Amino acid sequence: MNGEPHESRTKRSNTDSNANMTVESRRGFLRSGGRLAIGAAVGRSLGTALGTALGSAVGAIRGGYHGSVASAQEPARVKSPNARWRIGAIGLRYQGSVITREATAFGDVVAVCDVDRHVREQARASFGSVATLFEDYRDMLGRKDIDVVLIGAPDHWHVKMAADACRAGKDVYVEKPLTLTVEEGRQLLPIVRETGRVVQVGTWQRSDQRFRQAAELVRDGRLGKIRKVQVVLGKNPQGGPFETAPAPKHLNWEKWLGPAPLVPYTPERCHYTFRSWYEYAGGEITDTGAHHLDIAQWAIGQQHSGPVRFEPVATMPQVLNGYNVPISYRVTLRYADGVEIELLEEGRSGILFEGDKGRMFVSRGAITGTPVDELARNPLPRDAYRLYEHDELRRPELSGKIDAIKNHMANFHDCTLSRKTPISDVVSQHRSASACHLANIACRVGRPIQWDPQAERILGDDEAAALLSRVPREGYGLA
Repeated sequence: MNGEPHESRTKRSNTDSNANMTVESRRGFLRSGGRLAIGAAVGRSLGTALGTALGSAVGAIRGGYHGSVASAQEPARVKSPNARWRIGAIGLRYQGSVITREATAFGDVVAVCDVDRHVREQARASFGSVATLFEDYRDMLGRKDIDVVLIGAPDHWHVKMAADACRAGKDVYVEKPLTLTVEEGRQLLPIVRETGRVVQVGTWQRSDQRFRQAAELVRDGRLGKIRKVQVVLGKNPQGGPFETAPAPKHLNWEKWLGPAPLVPYTPERCHYTFRSWYEYAGGEITDTGAHHLDIAQWAIGQQHSGPVRFEPVATMPQVLNGYNVPISYRVTLRYADGVEIELLEEGRSGILFEGDKGRMFVSRGAITGTPVDELARNPLPRDAYRLYEHDELRRPELSGKIDAIKNHMANFHDCTLSRKTPISDVVSQHRSASACHLANIACRVGRPIQWDPQAERILGDDEAAALLSRVPREGYGLA
């Protein structure tokens, strides 16, 4: 299998789709919950330093949460900072192997699961040659000695695997995008809350210093009132119709499909190119969009809400058994406060913020603009950052994919010990993924859609609303 690759400290009344709590009532809820349990995870070691942020959803509530995560499954105990994880990894063809390598700074890989025998055997060899191999992740989750599960499987598996891992008492690092549909996120949040597990989503740009600094500068008002944000994601590939073929003997195609419809094996549906099929992903809008749109919404304070209108200009492919994500696209997202975000396929990949005091651009290679130029005389030190309250300030500031994943994983590790909210928590990541899914839905129906972010429903368009969910194949539901 293969996958990719708190708000301010002031008190305010906030809501999300699963809870209606003020910050004060939320704190009371978590104080009482904190007396229940804080199970953490650990094991032995393998090597490589790492670092930052993970997201748990005990407070499926707007504005993040303060305090500890309550576990309904384990007795209250606090792990030693020297305690180490025992890791079970699922889906290791590319991104799964990247996050597993970084996780070995904090524990041993004791189990490896992949439906491709070649991939799982190579993964075991890469991580010490001692891990037990599994083809079915459900068998792996039955092991009591696994503390943490890493999920690098394709997008259509993320929620099912994460939910099952939470119910098995494991903390979870799951790749982005968190969900395949909006409804999946609505189903997952209460599971995370009820099990009390720590769940970090792999939107590692939140742990990249450039993107974090950009978001903090916007939230600090350095650009004034934000009017427009341009987010450049990249073009989707085109292809098809593709030939079907017998599945390779080393690949369990039925298990690779899992919740998705049962179709004949097509090489272009599998491994990395799964991203170009709506059955398994959502093209660039949910791939790079899960990163860039997440940062944009975080910066403008919409990480627990979302747009109210999506206006698409898109060309959809008309090919049988071929890539079915947009050939071309531009989607304008409008928010209730007047901010506009444009999702674009062409241009310099990154995020351009425009405010009444200037502009700022941030990408995986640079951060430039008015507030950056002014930092020498008007600094914004890390201890003044407001978007996440559990920062480990002793950790070095890092940028670039691998270094940012080090910090992201280290934040996950911190939170499995402290039971606090990780930086990429499931509530905000459900909202970020939902915005991406809704942009795709607008492209697919070919017209603007109105969205109620509080009720999480599409208004006045039954055809579009039907795309908010998908029926999983029998035997692969969340129940």
